[in-house]
Amino acid sequence: MFRHVVLLRWVDGAAPEAVDAVLEGLAGLPAAIPELRSYVFGPDAGVNEGNFDLAIVADFGSVEDYLVYRDHPAHQALIAERIAPILAGRAAVQCELPR
Repeated sequence: MFRHVVLLRWVDGAAPEAVDAVLEGLAGLPAAIPELRSYVFGPDAGVNEGNFDLAIVADFGSVEDYLVYRDHPAHQALIAERIAPILAGRAAVQCELPR
């Protein structure tokens, strides 16, 4: 199993409608990209100061499946059209999970 974790931080004053559009777009990716085995995401709970605004955790059967997701047109369009306009920061990691 291969895991991809992303943390996103929005620009100050990001419109709630813009954030909702990102969430809506993320929700549609599993139907568009069958290589996704598990896909969960959600906004920060606001418990600690300084956290990122959104977390995404995606699991794949292989690195190759992750690369399909990474380069998929639906994913790339979501990044370009909805995420990039309100993005202030991003952190990501990919790792192999023990079987």
